[in-house]
Amino acid sequence: MTKIFKIIYYLVIAFLVAIALLFIVSAFPITGNIKVLSVLSGSMDPAIHTGSIVVVKPVSTYKIGDIITFGPNTKTQIPTTHRIYDMKVIEGKLQYITKGDANNAPDQKVVLKEEILGKVLLDIPYLGFAVDFTKKPIGFILIIGVPAVAIIADEIKKIFKETNKKNKI
Repeated sequence: MTKIFKIIYYLVIAFLVAIALLFIVSAFPITGNIKVLSVLSGSMDPAIHTGSIVVVKPVSTYKIGDIITFGPNTKTQIPTTHRIYDMKVIEGKLQYITKGDANNAPDQKVVLKEEILGKVLLDIPYLGFAVDFTKKPIGFILIIGVPAVAIIADEIKKIFKETNKKNKI
């Protein structure tokens, strides 16, 4: 039974480290860098579920059928993730017409290349709910703080065991 808990423990640690690394890499404002973003609406169901996270990376060209993330990415504005439905060239500028898979009609606003954050490379269902939860104080404490305290407590316990063994010798 202890072996199973250790395996689960190390899997959880590896998972948390992998997610943390993804977010750290996506946080650097490097041109062409990957970004990890949450999808908070159902406009792309069933391809991308509400609450998923998407990993996006800018590419040199986009084509009809690509799923892209575009628009401002600020504390008050969330970017949109939709599929390229059509493309037009107006006054020498390439414009993308996008549409959510679950929407009946294409988006009214056209998207310019400079507004595109990147093409969706990967989506992980429902992990976006956890990411958004960790942005709140209670979520941060539960998702980051509690496991950190558990790891520290486990290490302290191991240190005490080792010192007790050395004292008995």
